[in-house]
Formats: sequence, C-alpha cells, structure tokens
Amino acid sequence: MVREIDSDALKQRLDGAGELLLVDIRTPEEVAQGMIPTATHLPMHLLPLRQAELPRDKDLVIYCRSGARSYHACQFLMQQGFTNTINLRGGIIDWARQGLQLKAPA
Repeated sequence: MVREIDSDALKQRLDGAGELLLVDIRTPEEVAQGMIPTATHLPMHLLPLRQAELPRDKDLVIYCRSGARSYHACQFLMQQGFTNTINLRGGIIDWARQGLQLKAPA
C-alpha cells in the first residue's frame, strides 16, 4: 500500500526539520510551468535508470501533476525494495490550489 501525504502536511514537514527528498517526476514541459521549492526533477521515464541515485535513509515524497503518475512511481519504487516512498495526494495541482509557493525551475 502506498503511503500518501496531503499538501498541508507536506508544507509542515518542509517547514520543519523533517528529513525528506522531494522528487518531481513530471515532464520538462510541465516543470517549466513551476515546481515546488527544494524539489529535485527526475522525469518518471528515467526512474528505472536512476533509482540508485535515490536515498533509502530518508523519506521520498514523489509528486506529479495530479498524484496519479506519482502513485504508480511509488508502487514501482516499492517493488524495487524502497520502503520510504510517499505520494503527494492531488499532486502539484492541489499544492497550487492551496496557494502554496511554486518556483521557476533552475
């Protein structure tokens, strides 16, 4: 079962000292519209090739546009032995709807 977090709870964790890595799995075109500050961009299609770069000792909060692709990405990572994946329920759409900060990609 995939663990999930909502935008408000994620914002609180980001504001606190919680150890987590925020991973944006959207396409470069989607990311160009803005991303959550502190997020790392790793397009979903590259996850199988670059999963070894992801830490296993801190929570990985995965997000996409709506939460559907990131849910599947969490499932994939769990099949690869990751026990630290969390899906952002509602994705960046919900994050923006809550009025939370977005930044331009680097």
